[in-house]
Amino acid sequence: MRLVEQARSIFAELGYSVEGSGPEFRAERGWKVVHVNTVLETRDPPSGPGEFRCFVAQPEDADDLERRLERTDPDYEWAIIVVDGDEYQVEHAPSGPNASA
Repeated sequence: MRLVEQARSIFAELGYSVEGSGPEFRAERGWKVVHVNTVLETRDPPSGPGEFRCFVAQPEDADDLERRLERTDPDYEWAIIVVDGDEYQVEHAPSGPNASA
């Protein structure tokens, strides 16, 4: 399964409605809108609008992505979900009052 399909499936399983197609999409649940990007298709962290962003990566890409995000220090809350086969885990989520799934 492609990474973008896995990302869409993860957010759907978590109860989010998923909108959009391609490597970037919106996941919405209640008041929270998360802009989701898959790392294989998007190499640079986006700088556009959005209070919450989640990046979905394979294990070999997660550390590099985390370093790039920390270096650019974007103006949004972010998290990284690492997908390894059928399993996934939140690898990094910055601490703060808004960092929740």
